[in-house]
Amino acid sequence: MSDAPPPPARLPLDWIAASLRRERTRAGLSLSELAKRAGIAKSTLSQLEGASGNPSVETLWALGVALGVPFSVLVEPPAPAVQVIRAGQGPTVASEKADYVATLLSASPPGARRDIYHLRAEPGAARESEPHIPGTVEHLIVGAGRVKAGPAGEEVELAPGDYMTYRGDVPHSYEALAPGTTFVLVMQHV
Repeated sequence: MSDAPPPPARLPLDWIAASLRRERTRAGLSLSELAKRAGIAKSTLSQLEGASGNPSVETLWALGVALGVPFSVLVEPPAPAVQVIRAGQGPTVASEKADYVATLLSASPPGARRDIYHLRAEPGAARESEPHIPGTVEHLIVGAGRVKAGPAGEEVELAPGDYMTYRGDVPHSYEALAPGTTFVLVMQHV
């Protein structure tokens, strides 16, 4: 039995296809015009919009630039109210030019403000948090130890490298389950 983690998930092509069609239509561009602006073959773009092919970071980045949208708009799926991405399990896109793999955990909506905190916690009492201002969303990435966090009644246990997002405008908590627990907390205000 191998202790190696499973390979990272690949981005579902239907997410990319739907995003490309939506953004190309929004921009009022033909397949030919978008392909020309992005510097890719029209056949490549057609394959991507048809949910086939194997897009690289460079191809998707060029398409994002040509469409005037961030890379994340093309690859981020609709997210549920509470989302957990376990270490090594997020959707990834690999580079053609370097040993580099990008895993998008969360995109920032236009006009949002994000505050970033590094937290240290030890086992004991949970940190109970009252609701923050309406529209607040929290993002948590575990660095070391284990933490149980989330909205009241929807708490999830997380390990190093795990990512979670949830509404911060409802009662929620953080509880260290192991000594030396550290995590990064990003509070997004929209």
